[in-house]
Amino acid sequence: MHLPDLAAASPRIAVLGTGAWGTAFSKVLADAGHESLMWGRNAACVAEINDHHHNSARLPGFPLPPRVRATTDINEATEGADVIVVAVPAQSARDVLATIENAGPDTTWVSLMKGVELTTDQRMSEVIAEVTGAERERIVVVSGPNLAKEIAACQPTATVMACADAERAARVAALTVTDYFRPYTNTDVIGVELGGAVKNVIAIAVGMATGAGFGDNTKATLITRGLAEITRLALKLGADPKTMAGLAGMGDLVATCASPLSRNHTFGAHLGRGMSVSEAIAATGGTVEGVKSSRSVQHLARQLGVEMPLTDAVVAACYDGMDLHTMMRALLSRPHKDERR
Repeated sequence: MHLPDLAAASPRIAVLGTGAWGTAFSKVLADAGHESLMWGRNAACVAEINDHHHNSARLPGFPLPPRVRATTDINEATEGADVIVVAVPAQSARDVLATIENAGPDTTWVSLMKGVELTTDQRMSEVIAEVTGAERERIVVVSGPNLAKEIAACQPTATVMACADAERAARVAALTVTDYFRPYTNTDVIGVELGGAVKNVIAIAVGMATGAGFGDNTKATLITRGLAEITRLALKLGADPKTMAGLAGMGDLVATCASPLSRNHTFGAHLGRGMSVSEAIAATGGTVEGVKSSRSVQHLARQLGVEMPLTDAVVAACYDGMDLHTMMRALLSRPHKDERR
């Protein structure tokens, strides 16, 4: 398969989605010396990016370099693209990808999405492959402790770029190297994707504990047992256990569970303070991936026979109205067992 030298020339890069993470990633690309053309549905947001170099709706307070431009025409964005970065909500990915008419046979697809598709239980790389026909060697997934506002502020962070083709992962990583953004590479696509998807679910539980006033012992317990759940599911699907101890596992989990900048954590905190699900979503603003992904992760785990009690509890909180105190009692009353299982 032909593999273009992305870093040697000036690659044409499309970024699908004008949310906070897609916008921050476009800024990283620009700071690394590369132009990108973003796609978004909101004409006012696109005009603001082009005319004023800001995305005040999703990343307020952070000016964007002139190398970042935007369009409402998805096929204008993807025309001749060497790299297509997909940064849309996970549950919208299939419909968005189906509208692309001009992706080339050597295009590299980069997924910034962190979720599991509700209707199919597919990881995002699997959705990209199915809709676009791209081989798995052309799909790179990105995950790690990547809170968009901190990245936009040029605060030091690292991430993982995983692909079945290690060389392609390295070439995509090279496009994003700056003095504040450090990409690592991996070939464990399953582990990196599941770490990114399931941590959103665990962050809701931790946010609920925060909102209800529970202390650090409770939050540390939820984070640690959450990592155990993620690891069980990932290993069942063939992931490398070392990934779970790295940036896409523990790193992303800690950042998402501990930070008020995380929408999933914020949503959980609103629930913990007594808001309804609809009120919490409205108060959070933006997409809360963990709400919908919780059901798809739960279904996937049950299909595989993997115990995920925290995920079950989050589903119950989001869809059955379970409050935090009932959730904690249910978790703490589970049968005693060896911690390593």
